[in-house]
Amino acid sequence: MDRNSSAVREELLRLREQTEAQAAALDSDLRSLFEASRSSNADDEHDPEGATIAFERAQLTAVLDAARRRLAELDNALGRVDDGSYGVCERCSRPIPAERLVARPSARTCVACASRR
Repeated sequence: MDRNSSAVREELLRLREQTEAQAAALDSDLRSLFEASRSSNADDEHDPEGATIAFERAQLTAVLDAARRRLAELDNALGRVDDGSYGVCERCSRPIPAERLVARPSARTCVACASRR
């Protein structure tokens, strides 16, 4: 593994660790919300004070799902670093611009191919 691959791997691992911590915190928040709703008799559907428990649960679930997808994307990117295909478009085999990889480190396609979706 060359120096550049090593730096990319370190950055991807840092992002993965950060995302994993976020997912764990979200999972904990969701579990706490479930526990709170089980022990409460509140009629949150008619609560004029704000969001319902159901809305909060749906929102947390969506954000947690997104964090888990990001983890999978980062794992796939780490696999591409290991096999030497990181930074190469999966569709056209051209290099993915560095700017795109900075903005989206788990990108699998170049901008042109991504825009064709």
